[in-house]
Amino acid sequence: MLYLDNAATTPPYEEVVTTVADVMRQHYGNPSSIHRLGMDAQKLVSRAREVIGSVLHVKPTELIFTSGGTESSNLAIKGAAYRYRNRGSHLITTAIEHASVTAAFEQLEAEGFTVTILPVDDTGAVTLEQLQAAVTDETILVSVMHVNNEMGRIQPIAEIGRWLRGRRTVLFHVDAVQGVGKLPLHPAEMGIDLMSASAHKFKGPKGAGFLYKREGIELYPLLAGGGQEHGMRSGTENVPLIVGMAKALRLATEHLQADIQRKRAFRDIVADGIRSMPELMLTGSAEPAHMAPHLLHFCYPGMNSEVVVHALEQRGIYISTKSACSSGVPEASKVLLAMGFDKQRASSGLRVSWTEEHSESDAHRFVGELRQVIDELVPVTLADKGGRKR
Repeated sequence: MLYLDNAATTPPYEEVVTTVADVMRQHYGNPSSIHRLGMDAQKLVSRAREVIGSVLHVKPTELIFTSGGTESSNLAIKGAAYRYRNRGSHLITTAIEHASVTAAFEQLEAEGFTVTILPVDDTGAVTLEQLQAAVTDETILVSVMHVNNEMGRIQPIAEIGRWLRGRRTVLFHVDAVQGVGKLPLHPAEMGIDLMSASAHKFKGPKGAGFLYKREGIELYPLLAGGGQEHGMRSGTENVPLIVGMAKALRLATEHLQADIQRKRAFRDIVADGIRSMPELMLTGSAEPAHMAPHLLHFCYPGMNSEVVVHALEQRGIYISTKSACSSGVPEASKVLLAMGFDKQRASSGLRVSWTEEHSESDAHRFVGELRQVIDELVPVTLADKGGRKR
């Protein structure tokens, strides 16, 4: 089996699986309890906060533990919008955000907020100039993802953060679910005020995530209750998953630069292979530094992308079409449409994603199997609905 759908989820480190199981068995106390078992559990939570804070170069007290990326982004976006509505009601995001971000803004718009959606160019990037033109005196929040989860374009986060630093009434949220653990990310240094992350994207457990909240920022809590997580996220902390998440992030970033080089080498092989197949078309920027090292996206115009996914699955290779959160929806990709693709191309996207553990031989195997699948399939074009053999 060759699993190449790591942008959807990653297999956890064996050390993380062991750690989560050990904590479940030995440290089952409620971290809010005042007895020894509770205090031991709270120490583990505090230590996990310190580990993650060290990796991100932020204060441990600036981290809020959540159930994952969706909750983190909703808390950041809605929590900031509700808390600072007295300053203004204008929000800015982009046309290529993850569904958890897009849906949060749609809900806020229905509640009376004004939302500006920034377009992207044909490589999938927003520009600082577009953002600058969109900001008004009423703007209270800007949300731009770090790495697009579908086609891997890295957004100019640091550039945007530097510009927004001079506008202290405008908060900057970044959905970094596809970036944390894969690329260097230091939110405080990049001008980020709020940043979402999810453990299962960097070989941690599902159901755990965190939100970085810069010191001094206030959020309206979305969950009322016992006041855990500095009053920002009520509910008993999931100690085993929190500890597992911290361990996974530490492991994922121990040899980050070397891992990035290995991933880029894998990407180069796959990209060259796809360029050699005239039926296929790479998406994103031609500049490697603009693209995530762990992800590659391409289109097969005229071919239903699910057909390719299942054909490769029969050969023991697992890839995906769109984001895992929307891949079951039989519609053209909103990300590709936003990049200017026509509906046919936007319906034919395929995503390949890997980890540092994948070898160059894995990359060559994928290219070889993909080539055989492409040779066996006959695409349907708009000019010839019945298809035509090449």
